Parts: sequence; structure tokens; C-alpha cells
Amino acid sequence: MGGFFGVASKKDCVFDLFFGTDYHSHLGTRRAGMAVYNKEKGFDRAIHNIENSPFRTKFDKDVNEMKGNMGIGCISDYEPQPLLVRSHHGTYAISTVGKINNMDDIVQKIFKMGHSHFLEMSGGDINATELVAAIINQKENLIEGIQFAQELIEGSITILLLTDKGIYAARDKMGRTPVAIGKKEEACCVAFESFAYLNLGYLPERELGPGEVVIVTPEGVRTLVNPGEDMKICTFLWVYYGYPSSSYEGISVEKMRYNCGSLLAQRDDVKPDIVAGVPDSGIAHAIGYSNESGIPFSRPFIKYTPTWPRSFMPTIQSQRNLIAKMKLIPVHDLIQDKSLLLIDDSIVRGTQLSETTEFLYQSGAKEVHIRPACPPILYACKYLNFSRSTSEMDLITRRTIKELEGEGKNVNLSAYSNPETPEFQEMVRRIGVKLNFTTLRYHRLDDMIEAVGIDRSKLCTYCWDGKE
Repeated sequence: MGGFFGVASKKDCVFDLFFGTDYHSHLGTRRAGMAVYNKEKGFDRAIHNIENSPFRTKFDKDVNEMKGNMGIGCISDYEPQPLLVRSHHGTYAISTVGKINNMDDIVQKIFKMGHSHFLEMSGGDINATELVAAIINQKENLIEGIQFAQELIEGSITILLLTDKGIYAARDKMGRTPVAIGKKEEACCVAFESFAYLNLGYLPERELGPGEVVIVTPEGVRTLVNPGEDMKICTFLWVYYGYPSSSYEGISVEKMRYNCGSLLAQRDDVKPDIVAGVPDSGIAHAIGYSNESGIPFSRPFIKYTPTWPRSFMPTIQSQRNLIAKMKLIPVHDLIQDKSLLLIDDSIVRGTQLSETTEFLYQSGAKEVHIRPACPPILYACKYLNFSRSTSEMDLITRRTIKELEGEGKNVNLSAYSNPETPEFQEMVRRIGVKLNFTTLRYHRLDDMIEAVGIDRSKLCTYCWDGKE
């Protein structure tokens, strides 16, 4: 995924930029950067690897040396950014969040337009943010260039672009990722996560609409391209990605998760001794389930975080699984001879949750009932970098369906997304047996959408039902 923060102020903005960017650290694991503009000194930028150190540690020196009244910062899951670009538009800094599915086609098109080269990153890939800058530079002005990028890119792209005149902020044309504006005296900010500016003294101003392009200055926010009517914001933001204190389209992440757990409980018939959530994103879902069912909420294992990196930081899956397991410390008095109902945000590969379940059995649990807070994931996301999996066969659902259907058969996946069909029920049964769960019951798509509380037509549900 990735996150961003920008500030335009009449005073020095680096303090706000530093902490506002840091508040997005849950969205990315590999690179982070800040770029600032000062009228006397021009542009300054710093980028660091954050794979094994938190953002604040890596940028502690930079924040004391950088000066500027406008700036953008980002947390990235992959490419280094923000980038500094010199073009016929002048010099600007650019940061992006999204996923480009037609990168090779765009590169060839840019070459034909006269672009000479792109720098390859260490893995051989082209930096997606550099490609977006190259697209923008094909047009005579920045606004046309931003719109050209949003039309040309298949997938999604949200853009922050820092110039000497202000920060251009452009939300993805279908609004798959959020852009929130905050305002205080003599300053405005722009953020992925709406909570990121609250402790810095900003008040919520508004959220950008799908495809909307604005310029942010210390005086305020001015719309340059009006928003479109259609929206497909990622539903998984509420289920998993989003920080609990954020809200998107006016819907609180924490409250949605309570609703989610409540609706899970209303359809359930098991009677465990306690309800627990897999830290961290499963906890609020579990609280909602507990409140609705009357079954006590408890924490049978505690996540040890002071010195451990996040479990999805290493690129090698076996290392990720090991770190995830080592972070969970059991509380034996709450596990021994107990029937537990455990809620996680989702099941993707199934490896980590299987190991967590085994860990609970080894710690004395009598039963472990699993309740994912979303439906079975059947499709790899085409719009955000939810996972860097190279194949949809990494998904436990698809592997199970292959076992059921055999090799080479043209499978009707819609039968496996409908909880009323025998195909769906057999898939779930097999996954539960394979992962050694006492019982497994997924959240229903209609209930999850009800938990969000906005019109289904405005939500992207592609990873569950394949509908674009």
C-alpha cells in the first residue's frame, strides 16, 4: 500500500510534515521520504530505508536540518519516493499511491513520444512514481498531465505533487484510496489517513471526491478538476488497512469493525468461553462480536511490539510467518481448557492463522473457532498493492478450489463467492479441516457491506466477488 502527508504553511512546516508522515507508518514497510520547498533554498529531499528501523529514527537528523514552508512526505511499501523532477513544468516533487497494471504498455508509449530512458530499481522494475512523472510531463501543464496519468493508468493512482506555488493533490479517478484535507490558522494539510493531522492542531476540512484535483496552499484548498460521480473505494480499508482512529467517506474505521463483529455474531450459533481478536486489526471486530453475543471478550495472547518489526516486513514468507509467531505471547490462564472464538481480519494464504491456531492448541486450548471479518478472498487485488503475491494460487481459496475442480478446468468462481451454494460450503469446510480449525465461518459480503453503511455501488469488492 503506502501513505502520504503534505503541508502548506506560512511558517516552517517540517515539524508537522515529520509527524504527519510518521502517522502513516502502518501503511508501508520499505521506504520513506520527505521533500520540502523553501523560497530561498529551493527544494530539499531525504529518502531512507525503513525495513528495520521506524520512520522517526531514520529521519531524526533530517527533520532538524530541513527547512521549508511546504512539503510532502510518504511511507512506501516498495519504491523510493518522493522524487524530485526537473521538467518544462519547472522543478517539482512527486509521490504516489496505487498500482499500475499496464506499466510496460505505458513505457513503450512514452518511448514513442520521445522519452529517452527510465532508471531501473534494484529488482529490475521501473519506479512507478517516476513513470507517473513521465506521463505528466507529456502535457503542457500539470493539471492536464495529472488527468492524462489518471486516464492512461489501468489500476489506480493518487498523486501528491509539490511545486513552488502549492501542493497539487489528485485522488484516484475511482476514489479507491482516500484523500483528506485538514486546516488550521495559516496552514493546510493533505493526508491519506484523516486522523494524522488531529494532534497537530488541524481540523477536518473535507475529503476529495473521485478524480478530484486540488491545489493546497497556506490560504486554503481550491478545486482545479471537479470530482466524478462514480466511486469504488476499497472496502478493505475499513476491514484491515485503515488505522482505527481514521474515517473514510464519513465512516469510522473502529465503528465499522464493531458493526462487522456484531453482524458476525448475529449469524453464529457456537457458544465459546471467550471471544478474542488477532492483534491488531482483529480486536475491534472481536469487541463488536462480544458486545452483540454477550460472550466475554478476552486477550489470550498479547502482541509484543516494542522491538519487533511488523510481521509482513520481510519479503521471504517463511520469515514473515516466524516473526508473526514469535510476537504472540500466550496468557495460559485465559487459554487452558477454554473454547476460544478467534476473529482475524481475513484469511489470505492461511499460513499465519494456522500457526496461531496450533499455538493456541499447544497452549492448552480446547477448541478454536475461526471467524474472518470478511468473505473468502478469491481474486488478487488489481487496484492496490494489497499483496505482492506472484500468483492467485497463493490464496488458500484458489488452492482449495483447484483441489475440488482438478487441473485445467474452467471454473465458475461465482459459485464459490455465494455462501448459499454447495461449492462455497465445501470450500469452507475443506479450508477449516486443512488449517485445523474447530469450526470456520466467513463473514458474508452483504453483512460486511451493511457494516460499512454506504451504498454498495460506491464500494470496491473485487477481491471477494470479482466485480469491478
